[in-house]
Amino acid sequence: MTGTQDEAALWWATAVSHVEPGVIELRDRPVQELIGKASLVDVIWLLVRGSTPSPREASLLEAALVAGVDHGPQAPSIAAARMAATCGIGLNNAVATGVNMLGDAHGGAGQQCVEMLTDIRSLHMSGHGWKDAAREVMADWQSRSRYLPGFGHRFHPVDPRRDPLLDLVRQAVADGVVGGDFLQAALAVEAVLRHRRAGARPVPMNIDGATAVIYAELGFAAPLARGLFVLSRSVGILAHAWEETGQGRRNKGPIPRNVLPARLPQPGAS
Repeated sequence: MTGTQDEAALWWATAVSHVEPGVIELRDRPVQELIGKASLVDVIWLLVRGSTPSPREASLLEAALVAGVDHGPQAPSIAAARMAATCGIGLNNAVATGVNMLGDAHGGAGQQCVEMLTDIRSLHMSGHGWKDAAREVMADWQSRSRYLPGFGHRFHPVDPRRDPLLDLVRQAVADGVVGGDFLQAALAVEAVLRHRRAGARPVPMNIDGATAVIYAELGFAAPLARGLFVLSRSVGILAHAWEETGQGRRNKGPIPRNVLPARLPQPGAS
C-alpha cells in the first residue's frame, strides 16, 4: 500500500467485520460458518460484543427482543411509521421515520433505567441495603424529573410483559447464568414505590424496566439498552408500515379527516 492507502485503511479500521473479494468475516468468523448455524441473536451479540453468548444468555436476550417488538399505534414510533408509509416515500423511509422517533422520552427509558439500576447496585455494594439504596438513587433521579425510567405505564395498569421477563431472569439467576443484582435493584424500586403509593394506583415495572434488567444482567452497556430496543421495535415498525401500504390511504394524518383539532385562544388573548 502507498502511504495514502495506508492512511485510508487506518481511517476505517474496524474489528467488527472484514471484507475483501471472496471473503466476508464477522469478528474474524467467516460468514459461511455462521449461516444456518448461528441465530440472529447470536450474531447480534457477536457483532456488538465480539464474543458468542451461551445458549441461556442468547435465550434471555431473545426474550427481551421479542417483548419489545410492537406496541401498536399508541406508540409514536409505530404511528409515525404508518403515517409516513402513506406519503409516497417508500418502505425504508417509513421505517427510518419510526426509528427516528425513539428518543429519550420514547425509547430511551431502557438506557436510563440501566443507568439508574447501576447507581443502585453501586450504592448497595458500598454497604446500603437494597431499599435504602433504591430510595437514595430514586430521590436523586426525581430531583431532576418526576419520571422514574422503566416504571409505570400510561396505558397498562400492569405491563403484561413484566412477569414473564422477570420470571426468566429469576430462573437464570437460580441457574447461575446471571448474577441477579440488577433484578434486586429493580425489585427494590418497585417495593419503594409500592410503599409510597399504598392505596393508590401502583407503578410497576414496564417493558423498558424489565428489558433493562435483562440487558444489565447480561452485561450490556447502558447505551446498548436503547440500541437493542431500536432493533427490537424495528420489527413492529416494519410490519405496521408494510400493512399501511396495503390499505390504500394517502397522506394519512394523526386523526381521521372528519375530526378537526380543537381551537386554542390566540396568545395574549384575554
